Amino acid sequence: MSNIPKSQKAVIFYEHNGPLEYKDVATPTPKPNELLINVKYSGVCHSDLHAWKGDWPYPTILPLIGGHEGIGEVVSFGSEVTGWSIGDLAGMKWLNYACMECEYCLADKEQACDSFEFTGYTTNGTFQQYATVDYRQAARIPNSASSNIAELSPILCGGLTSYSGIKSMGLKPGQWITIVGAAGGLGNLGIQFSKAMNLKVIALDSGFEKGQFVKELGADEYVDISNTENVAEKIIEITNGGSHGVLNVSSSNQALNSSFEYARKLGKVVIIGIPLNGEFKYGVSAAISKCLNIYASSVGNKKETEEAIQFALDGKVKCPIKVVGLSELPDVYKLMSENKVKGRYVVDTSR
Repeated sequence: MSNIPKSQKAVIFYEHNGPLEYKDVATPTPKPNELLINVKYSGVCHSDLHAWKGDWPYPTILPLIGGHEGIGEVVSFGSEVTGWSIGDLAGMKWLNYACMECEYCLADKEQACDSFEFTGYTTNGTFQQYATVDYRQAARIPNSASSNIAELSPILCGGLTSYSGIKSMGLKPGQWITIVGAAGGLGNLGIQFSKAMNLKVIALDSGFEKGQFVKELGADEYVDISNTENVAEKIIEITNGGSHGVLNVSSSNQALNSSFEYARKLGKVVIIGIPLNGEFKYGVSAAISKCLNIYASSVGNKKETEEAIQFALDGKVKCPIKVVGLSELPDVYKLMSENKVKGRYVVDTSR
């Protein structure tokens, strides 16, 4: 504990769309219920871009250190913490704190808790060398996985969010799932989880290179929206009646509303991506006539976190990553803004 520095490197912004500053900031002190984690690696999620832009309808704190896919070593903890030891590997995910006492928490739906804190959004996140998290929300990472924590870090949000959405559909092996925004950070993991669950996957995205990428990940079919005249007709043709499930992880309002058209009767449409000023434009009568199941999903719970991590530890899911230094984070934000990211960027906080 005496080796914990008083200051550390972080990337911080003081206003939305303002400069992303790589600088020295104070090392946080854990509250009685918190772990202090020496963050080694952190995935970069599209949600981090939205937090910086401030274009979601939920306010962030300012100034803000973003990031919510961090893995590192427990170096200190508060007086109320039980079950953790110095040196344990721990993961930080989107949900930083929940009361664990309300009706939602007691039903294992802590992501709906009214007392929530979100990592890198309503509290400082993982784009720093030391960060804090409620010990009940920290994800346990086996010390045997210490050499793979860079690849594991995106599982804590991108993987968990996709996995929870897919699991909620309750699809049977051999049924079709369409993943909208399939080449992105959530979509590429969604493909892999779907294949691990023995589903047939249509990957929906744009461009030849993204098509090659999703095929390498195991997608059975690729529909390129940039050169497909009628996406809905194409998917209905491929699936002989429509997709049994649709996972919307893109932020396109048009893509979201199109998904209702090619969903099969009794199909499950899960909404994860948040389009700017998004709204449903699909007719109520049409939805009723198809008996569609429409489900909005945020992030997974603790049990789903453990399950998603286990898929990765078993080698069934592997996030394609590119590791860069924390100081290079502004460049990653630029690439995300230009929709040029395939897979996931991960920052090494030591550089």
